[in-house]
Amino acid sequence: MTAAHARIALDELELAGSIFRRMAADLSVIVDREILIEDVQVERRTQRPVGAGGVHISFRLSIDLAGESSQGCLLVPLPDAIALAAYMMMMPDDAVGRERTRTELDGPFKEALLEVGKFLAGACDSVLRRALSEECATRSDGCQGVRADVRPALSYTEGQPLLVARARARVHDFEACELILVLPAFDGA
Repeated sequence: MTAAHARIALDELELAGSIFRRMAADLSVIVDREILIEDVQVERRTQRPVGAGGVHISFRLSIDLAGESSQGCLLVPLPDAIALAAYMMMMPDDAVGRERTRTELDGPFKEALLEVGKFLAGACDSVLRRALSEECATRSDGCQGVRADVRPALSYTEGQPLLVARARARVHDFEACELILVLPAFDGA
C-alpha cells in the first residue's frame, strides 16, 4: 500500500468512525438509551454488501455533492432497528425486548423507522458537511426491509467504487450486532 493509499484509507476510517459515532450519539439522545459503537472497519468495494444472518432494514441516504446525487445506506439488523423504533415510541425496556422478535411491521413501527432514518441522515449530513464540503447535503430517502444475504436496493451502477464500513454496535443492553454503512467513494471531494 502506498503512502497516498494509506492516507486515504485512514481518512476513510476516520470519516466512517465519525459518522457511526454521530449516528449513535444523536440516536442515544432521542431514545434515551446508550448506543455503543466499536471495531469500525472500512473497505473499498465495487459491489453492494449484504447483511448476513437475517433480515435487515436499509436506511437509505440521499447524498448531493458537487452537483451529483448518489445513494448510500445504513444496514441495521431487524431486531435492532425494531428496538430503535420502539424506543422512539417511548416503550419501556421490557416491551422493547418483546417487540424485537417481530417479523411484521405495522403502521406505528413503520412511521417510527422513518423517523429513525431522518436522525441517521441528519447525523451523516453533519459529518459529511464538515469533512467534505458545506455544499454537501444528505437526507433520508426512506427505508426498506432486505432479506438475509440480499444486496440493498440503491441507485447504483455495479462496478462503481463504494466505501463500505462495518461496526459492532450495541443498543442498550441487547446483544451486539453489526451495522453496515454504504457510501459512494468520495474521490476528489
